[in-house]
Amino acid sequence: MSVALTKGGNVSLGRQAPGLQVLRIGLGWTAGAGYDLDASALLCGADGKVGSDQNFVFFNNLRSPDGSVRHQGASGGGPDRERIEVRLAEVSVGVEKIVFAVAIYDAAQRRQSFGQVRGAYIRITDPDGGAELVRYDVTPEAGSETAMVFAELYRHGADWKFRAVGQGYASGLAGIATDFGVDVLQPAPAAPPAPAPVKPAVPPAPPAPAVVPAVPQNQPGAGSSPVTCFFDPSHGAGTTAVLWSPQWGVPRQIETCVACAQRVQTTAPPFYTPQQGYPQPVPQQGYPQAPGQQGQGGGRRFGTGALIGAGAAGLVGGALLNEAFDDDGPEVVVNNYYEDDGFF
Repeated sequence: MSVALTKGGNVSLGRQAPGLQVLRIGLGWTAGAGYDLDASALLCGADGKVGSDQNFVFFNNLRSPDGSVRHQGASGGGPDRERIEVRLAEVSVGVEKIVFAVAIYDAAQRRQSFGQVRGAYIRITDPDGGAELVRYDVTPEAGSETAMVFAELYRHGADWKFRAVGQGYASGLAGIATDFGVDVLQPAPAAPPAPAPVKPAVPPAPPAPAVVPAVPQNQPGAGSSPVTCFFDPSHGAGTTAVLWSPQWGVPRQIETCVACAQRVQTTAPPFYTPQQGYPQPVPQQGYPQAPGQQGQGGGRRFGTGALIGAGAAGLVGGALLNEAFDDDGPEVVVNNYYEDDGFF
């Protein structure tokens, strides 16, 4: 006949089942979909603590070091959800009691508790005949428990007794493990946050080089004589038409080589007038300045004789151009330059 226990009650196994050495502990419950309950056993010494983490028998450690307690899961069928086998003759001398607990897996994250678990129980059966010897129907007290100690098997002299406990834990299986000295379920310390990566300084992009507009090319008309550079015939053909501002007189269009046209367009007065949109004058390679002629702001300075010669050359050049463009006169190639000052 089975003995039904209430919370706090106990029974002597030597009296209830004399000579029984192997116990089958069956645990059962009814829970809704999504619930996952796990049974476990803790082998404790006289101080009520486990001797080592290996004395905590659960789904990740199915056997105690001495082999006396073995987790069998749901094997064997029957009404029990999980089973744990205890071989009393093999229990180490230092073990004073074996605690049986059930916990809801991941209860906090799933917002689950024993308030939604029905028909929880723990019982002892004879493994040979399957007869039920002792039973305790577990009733949660608060309903918010996420783990519970169902019962315990403890030494009483040469005998073993079974006690109904029914103690709940709101802290889950970790709370039970902490109470009984198990370290395996203690949360690992959080790793310090990794330092934020430092972005390397990006050097500023170099300024884009100034774009000098292309100098338009002036091709001579068919049948006309080639015109040489206005400033120096040795420069070659005057292929580019530019607007030149002489020292005296009004600006007029002349034909020069590409290099001279570039200088006319980029050199500041008094000799050249910069065109709208062109960059400021820069020193040009190949046109050295005479000592003493570098004035404030980088402009060219000339002696009186050079200025008079430039004016006279301009007047002569104008007369020759008029004659060159006269329909009745011969074609004339006009080349004006200044020998004594290295041109311009």
